[in-house]
Formats: sequence, structure tokens, C-alpha cells
Amino acid sequence: MRIDVLTIFPDLFTGFLSTSIPANAIEAGALSCHVHDIRAYAANRHHKVDDRPFGGGPGMVMMCQPIFDAVKATDAAAESHDPATAGGAVRVLLSPQGERLTQPRVEWLAQQKRLVLICGHYEGIDERVIEELQPLEISLGDYVLSGGELGAMVVIDAVARLQPGVLGHEDSAAEDSFSVRSPEGAHLLDCPHYTRPREWNGREVPEVLLSGDHAAVARWRDEQRIARTRARRPDLLQQSPLAHERPLRAAGNKADAHVAGPTRRTASEDAGLHGQAAPEGA
Repeated sequence: MRIDVLTIFPDLFTGFLSTSIPANAIEAGALSCHVHDIRAYAANRHHKVDDRPFGGGPGMVMMCQPIFDAVKATDAAAESHDPATAGGAVRVLLSPQGERLTQPRVEWLAQQKRLVLICGHYEGIDERVIEELQPLEISLGDYVLSGGELGAMVVIDAVARLQPGVLGHEDSAAEDSFSVRSPEGAHLLDCPHYTRPREWNGREVPEVLLSGDHAAVARWRDEQRIARTRARRPDLLQQSPLAHERPLRAAGNKADAHVAGPTRRTASEDAGLHGQAAPEGA
């Protein structure tokens, strides 16, 4: 997968791309990231990329021309390097007005050959270039950041860890929060995890995890995923029959036998659900 990032602060990505999972993905050849300075495409001698908003008001607005030219130039460079990416890039604008980023959307993005991440700044970017480029608009949540750079890093990290061979264990991503589903299709939070020592500050590891009974451990983890989701994110279960079942017992006690375990699904199951999103979201 190739990711092109368009930003006016390219230095922000230097340390990020050389650390942890993104660095592993790049080193393994599963991901290539190219960061481009939008200012380099400004058609003025001062490399100015913003101006005052028509109609008045505070702040500055990023202009159409530098962003549009940056996208077209990176498209040409990517297609020249790999003709298979021609016409296949998914353009993403990090915006508080976009759809909220979810794991199904991340899985869909992770299957694309190429992403172009556009980082806005100031009061935003001129609406006309958004209309022209028709990017998928994505938001991290219902709050405003100074620019799209942090959002772009989140997207890169999330899709990098889903590339084949990047994580240390092939099941690591499949068992994350939101990647495991109940039989009814509800997205679940992950179960509690423990490591040495067996006792710490008077708190002991649940006995089932020390039993050596792999089937019992799997049942306990499945039940804990459902219990934790019900306690912390009941909204995820609202469309599931599990929401109407009696609560599970506390961790470490005998598990309720009536609760079915979660099932895992491939990212391709969500591809049809997330073809293209409306520009305005929650």
C-alpha cells in the first residue's frame, strides 16, 4: 500500500514514520509513505497557501490551487512509479465535518492500493477544491484540532497494523476491540489481559487463565468481551439480542454458559458497506 500525505507541516511526520508499527510496516515493504509539503505547489513567490475568507470572519482559509496542484502532482508521481495505482487512489480529507472513523472503515481503507491524505489547517480549505476532488471526509470525533496532521497519523497507524505480516502475531489485529463480533454481528471491546506476576498489590490473575484449558480460556475471553462491551459501550449492543440478556458475572468467576462466543470476520465483509461516504457525518 502507498500513502501520500499532503500537509504544510511535513516535519511532524518524521519521527512518527520512523517509530513503532508504521516503521515496521515500511521496513517490511508492506507500506510506503510519502509526505509532501503543500507550500511547494503554491503559485506565488512567497509560497503562500492561505488567504482571508470572503464574507469576513476570523482566521484564514487554505486556497484551492496549491492543494489541487499537490494532489495532481502526487497522483502523477505515484502512477509513474507504479502504473497499477492509476485512477485507484482514495482521497481522504481529515475534517471535523466528516464521518467518524471506525474500525470497519479502517479495514476498508487498509484494502486500498493507495491513499491520499489531505491535511487542512486554519479555518479549513476552500469548498471549491473539496467539490472538485471529492475526497472521503473523515473525522476522529466531535472535536476540533488545529489541523489534519494528527488525524492523518491515526489513519496511517490504523491501516499499517492491518497490512499482512506487520504485527508479531497474525491474530493480533483480528482480536482487537471492534474487530471481534458477537454471533449477532455486534462489535465488541477486547477482553482484559494479564501477565507476570501472578499476584500484584493483592490482585490475582483469574484462575481460568492459569488452568491450561484452552477451551475454557477462549470461553472466558469471549464472555468478558461481551460483559465489558455491555458495561462500557452498551450502544454497540443495542441492535443485538445480547443487549437483553442478564449481565455476566465478574471476571474470574464461573462463566455463564448461555452466552455464545464472538465470531471474527474478515475486512472484506465491510467493503460493500463502506463504498463511499456522504461528506457530512456525525
